[in-house]
Amino acid sequence: MDTRSYVCPNCGAPMEFDGGLQKMHCSHCENTMTVDEIENYYHELDSQYDREGTPTEEDDVDGVFEETAGTGDFKVYRCQGCGAEILTEEHTAATFCSFCGRPSMMEDRLTGQMTPSLLIPFKIKKEGATEMYAAWSKKGLLTPSALRSQATIEKITGIYVPFWLYDYNAEIQISAKCTRSRSERRGDYRYVHTDHFMVERDIETEYLKIPVDASEKMPDDVMDKLEPFSYNELTGFEMAFLSGYYAEKYNYDSNQMAPRAENRVRQYVYQAAMNTINGYGSVTVVNRHTMLGRRRVKYALLPVWILNYKYKNKDYMFAMNGQTGKIVADRPISTGKMAGWFGGILLGIFTVLQLIGRFLV
Repeated sequence: MDTRSYVCPNCGAPMEFDGGLQKMHCSHCENTMTVDEIENYYHELDSQYDREGTPTEEDDVDGVFEETAGTGDFKVYRCQGCGAEILTEEHTAATFCSFCGRPSMMEDRLTGQMTPSLLIPFKIKKEGATEMYAAWSKKGLLTPSALRSQATIEKITGIYVPFWLYDYNAEIQISAKCTRSRSERRGDYRYVHTDHFMVERDIETEYLKIPVDASEKMPDDVMDKLEPFSYNELTGFEMAFLSGYYAEKYNYDSNQMAPRAENRVRQYVYQAAMNTINGYGSVTVVNRHTMLGRRRVKYALLPVWILNYKYKNKDYMFAMNGQTGKIVADRPISTGKMAGWFGGILLGIFTVLQLIGRFLV
């Protein structure tokens, strides 16, 4: 099975997907092509290749892969550009050649049942991501200076994260005891009147494209907080979108991740029902029954910028939505800056006390 990389038809240099242009871009000759144009170009090349005959394994130096000795968790692919071997983890779908830097897609991990149905292209380029990270790292008086080093900033990585998008029909039946109170004053006494109600709700609704990340490496809480993604930019999957980025294939199938999606739908429909019970002083739910029906599920890749860093032997993650720019990150505290900050406060207080003491004398 071949790897796939995209080269410029004009000069032969690698082409990558440019989030700002939303096109394939050659940094060598500045040629640009739409994703459809380059896919059609390669489709024509593949057709011509098939007509001329398929080379033997000995002749094919563009993409032969094999299992590495001693383990089934890694595979070796061959770079189409320089012929070097590319060692990949089991779930890597797109990466770079460590020798020539050419973007390489592992076609066998993106075809058949592993083919994503949908994708949101990166909209924020690496330059924009690094600028946003640099601005974030400057915030906070106690943020370690090491986070702002160029060596750290350059490690930010664009990754297409695998998600399952679920569609559900949902119905909820709720019974709640509610009260409404009013008061009045008669002479020296205040009277409180409390009315009691039994409120019933039966709501049917649908929820479309509930996202659940299917990557073992990505923390679920971080991926949840990066939402929402704008689905109006969802497009059909084409491999060219991955050129210039990393990509992972799913670790968990849609049935394994369905409970997470269903828990979210249960919360959504419950909140929707509760939002209709208004105007009462107290609401106590005494009965709740939720019915869910899964309509469909789609496999999608969504764009995320990731930077992992270590401070004081503790791991931290900076994550940014590659479409909207929303940031979810841990911010370590510099113990040196903290000591200096508190030292400055104490010095200021001591100085003020000395001045007050002199004034009183």
